[in-house]
Amino acid sequence: MDGAPRLLLVMQAPDASPGRCRRLLRQRGHQLEYCYPQAGQPLPAGLDGYAGAVVFGGPMSANDDGALPGIRAQLDWIPQALASGRPFLGICLGAQLLARALGATVKPHPQGLAEIGYFGVRPTPAGHAVFDAPLQVYHWHREGFELPAGAELLASGERFPHQAYRYGANAVGLQFHPEVNQRILEAWLVEGAAELTAPGAQSAAEQRDRHARDDAALDRWFDGFLNGWLSADANRR
Repeated sequence: MDGAPRLLLVMQAPDASPGRCRRLLRQRGHQLEYCYPQAGQPLPAGLDGYAGAVVFGGPMSANDDGALPGIRAQLDWIPQALASGRPFLGICLGAQLLARALGATVKPHPQGLAEIGYFGVRPTPAGHAVFDAPLQVYHWHREGFELPAGAELLASGERFPHQAYRYGANAVGLQFHPEVNQRILEAWLVEGAAELTAPGAQSAAEQRDRHARDDAALDRWFDGFLNGWLSADANRR
């Protein structure tokens, strides 16, 4: 892998997995480097030397910067990452952190609903180049983000209206979890079993059934999405 383009993966927990992200990015020849800011590991200054960065989700809130130094560190670092012009992808909490760093609000659903399981997203007119059709995607969150000023909404949902957005040419936020494979799904269903009683959450049985039905299409979409996302870096070199 010497000389391979490096991608920074920002993880929220030591045992977190990038799931299908790891497989698809390594298939493209990228060298993956991991950073764990919640454990006190410092983030790099900007993204010099990297082909891009992915900030993954976690059980904490994007509003926990007063209690969690790792959240504060990411909010402070994201503007530096964006200034580099390198591709930036925020997944779930990562998308919420990106939104907050851009001045937008992150807050719970007004009726207290969670989005846990498979729910549909549909492309906006601006998002048809990214989503060629409505898609069933995997969620695990109780909070959503307002659309940051200057951002372009790419996909919307019924329960949480802002599901995907682009900021500038290189940054994308996804409220859902395209990285979740069957191994992660099974782990979350065990570790997060108490969350399945949240209003609006799908049962474990329904999530397994939906995974069997919808995951192949999600995998194909994410494979194509990564081509477009990574091309933002290729085009600037």
